[in-house]
Amino acid sequence: MVCGSGVCAKKVVVDARHHMLGRLGSIVAKELLNGQKVVILRCEEICMSGGLVRQKMKYMRFLRKRMNTKPSHGPIHFRAPAKIFWRTVRGVSRLQKGHKYCLLGHLSSEVGWNHYDTIRELEKKRKERAQVAYERKKQLNKLRVKAEKTAEEKLGSQLDILAPVKY
Repeated sequence: MVCGSGVCAKKVVVDARHHMLGRLGSIVAKELLNGQKVVILRCEEICMSGGLVRQKMKYMRFLRKRMNTKPSHGPIHFRAPAKIFWRTVRGVSRLQKGHKYCLLGHLSSEVGWNHYDTIRELEKKRKERAQVAYERKKQLNKLRVKAEKTAEEKLGSQLDILAPVKY
């Protein structure tokens, strides 16, 4: 993603699956400050260090924060994983061996985001379709290699004549 020469891709697409929330947020923020356009996919599978219960308690404490006189002016409490990631500005945490962690999508579903199961089902369907497409692609490659071999056998003498011409 980093482009020191100043020539950057138009958009950088990042698969956020199994990346740490704070670390990914800091890298994406740096890219955005450099003028790079960044698209984040699968935010519901971003990891947060610490178990689900601990993260849920932290988020519930955050949900209680509001402005006393006019709560609509207070902090906006996003529940969607993409919006939680969008709101993440700083904070670097790390996943060490043996430490608990939870997925951002699971935390969001615990605090009011209702699309976690739908996203999981759609992701499962996408993986099944991708597997079928991959098997089909492998089969077509085998057929193509077989056809090339038979063509070489049939055109063997003619290929020797065309080789010096570089055809």
